Amino acid sequence: MADGIRDKVAIIGMGCTRFGELWDKSPEDLMIDSFKEVIQDAGIEKKDIQAAWQGGPEFTSVSVGDSALPLAQALKLPFIPVTKVENMCASGSEAFRGACYAVAAGSCDIAMALGVEKLKDTGYGGLPEFSHWAVIGTKHRIIGANQTAPGMFAMLATRYFSRYRLSPEEGKRMLALVSAKSHYNGALNPKAHLRREVSVEQIMNAPIVAWPLGLFDCCGVSDGAAAAIVCRADMAKNFRPDPVYVKALQIAASSGEEEMYTEFDYTHVESTTRAAARAYAEAGIKDPRSEISMSEVHDCFSITEAVTMEDLQFSPRGKVNEDIVAGRFNLDGAQPVQPDGGLKCFGHPIAASGIRMIYEMYLQLQGRADKRQIKEPRYGLTHNLGGIPYRSVASVIIVGR
Repeated sequence: MADGIRDKVAIIGMGCTRFGELWDKSPEDLMIDSFKEVIQDAGIEKKDIQAAWQGGPEFTSVSVGDSALPLAQALKLPFIPVTKVENMCASGSEAFRGACYAVAAGSCDIAMALGVEKLKDTGYGGLPEFSHWAVIGTKHRIIGANQTAPGMFAMLATRYFSRYRLSPEEGKRMLALVSAKSHYNGALNPKAHLRREVSVEQIMNAPIVAWPLGLFDCCGVSDGAAAAIVCRADMAKNFRPDPVYVKALQIAASSGEEEMYTEFDYTHVESTTRAAARAYAEAGIKDPRSEISMSEVHDCFSITEAVTMEDLQFSPRGKVNEDIVAGRFNLDGAQPVQPDGGLKCFGHPIAASGIRMIYEMYLQLQGRADKRQIKEPRYGLTHNLGGIPYRSVASVIIVGR
């Protein structure tokens, strides 16, 4: 029986650019910037990397078909295998998973994962709708006509309010507390895109995008890159005294049942729930609420973060509002969430976000998070969610000391 990835692979270096509207930077520039930091942090040379994985980009012109040549050429890698992977918003996490699995399998000793996206260059923003043609057997049909991301997640919010008997005011305030917390944390982070604190009242009174989601309930569009270097766990301390160990790597993709059957309650995300359960089993976590010290989760919208707290078993079903109001997930709370500001303050350059989340967990576990530092964290969790509540891919990664 497979015993999983736990403690077979260690992170020995990470790098991350500042995220933002980086009009003066090309995707190649961002790759190079994150690469310089990760190499310096790991204390290795380029020639030491034996394989690399590139997450995305999903939307930008740096892509050459499905090739990872842009990464190999931008970094002048020495003719090593380089693989490009995409898995919606989990693309960066998928690249990290590929690098870790290669090391764990013994096919290489040192590998790199790098995610990059120049989303601002594409003009993506506002309310782009999701409709697209898909081949179903020998026929074509349109999927997702007139759907938008804010619209689909607004439905998650209204259904959640209804099922768990939150008034519109209570529900809006819950979401506002989520965003206000993240803006407070992001203001402490020099690499965040948005670095201004926002009050609960400002958030609640902001223009509506798709009720109940207002302007401050939605993450922004951004550019950025992040990178990680991993190696065999038994050699990690040859490079640094404080490596961070991979405890679990899990990805779950929707089977279609949420979309096709009426049993789906639209107040949770099944792919997150399944990936989290497997990740805890792999990491040996028995009680996530008490054992997971901190997390970076996929807060594309404030309601997504709130529901994810229940999907990750940090809060009981229907009770996350109580934990949010009590400040459990604040930087000084019992289980901080988004200590770096999250997607809310970094924006979401899609292929970079997953590795950016790991970067924050890495710094926190090493005690290098400066003003955001959490006291003596043991386990950190990252979560990506691609798609919409009833058709999604979710990644859950657990790292620790």
